[in-house]
Amino acid sequence: MEGITVPIYNIEGKEADSLKLNAGIFDGKVNDAAVYQAVNAYLANQRKGLASTKTRGEVSGGGKKPWKQKGTGRARVGSTRSPLWRHGGVVFGPHPRDFGYSIPEKIKTLALKSALNARVKENNFIILDSLQVTTHKTKEAAKIFSHLKINTQEIKKKESVLLLIDKFEKNLKQSTNNIGFLDVNLAQDTHAYEIMSHKKIIITKEALHQLIKRLEK
Repeated sequence: MEGITVPIYNIEGKEADSLKLNAGIFDGKVNDAAVYQAVNAYLANQRKGLASTKTRGEVSGGGKKPWKQKGTGRARVGSTRSPLWRHGGVVFGPHPRDFGYSIPEKIKTLALKSALNARVKENNFIILDSLQVTTHKTKEAAKIFSHLKINTQEIKKKESVLLLIDKFEKNLKQSTNNIGFLDVNLAQDTHAYEIMSHKKIIITKEALHQLIKRLEK
């Protein structure tokens, strides 16, 4: 299949060049099953699993038998920490556990490719020729997104923007910290859930080369 050709923009929002995407990765195919597995695995691995209850053996007290076994007319009881009693233990309650699990690397790779293809098909995949921020002020970074016609007023939290870069620089990190709709990450560290949880993807040309190199392995 022929590769998809996409425009490359400069920080002023003008089309500076075009790029033919790698056909082996950007083939237009979206494997929903792989994305589903990768997203579920990621979310499961984020769970803390700290919920905890005490069994009757773990609740303090209850060592003394409340009353004698026979002769009172009441039901026999061995401990005040019985699950039937107030302040008693809990039967089959939750205990700390690990919800995490792993999936094959091939499925992770396929899911990431599919997520990228989904954003390309939606025209929500923007490539920048470079991204140089000369100061640490938010105003300068915000101006770049304004040039790219990303309206900050219309973007909701669930439709946030992901900026993928090849390396972190001090000015870039400081100038983007206070932009509420923006998340920044290294292209070599991104994953399917991160791509799918952001409405638009902005990636620098160098970061795209790193990402393609990673997916070709």
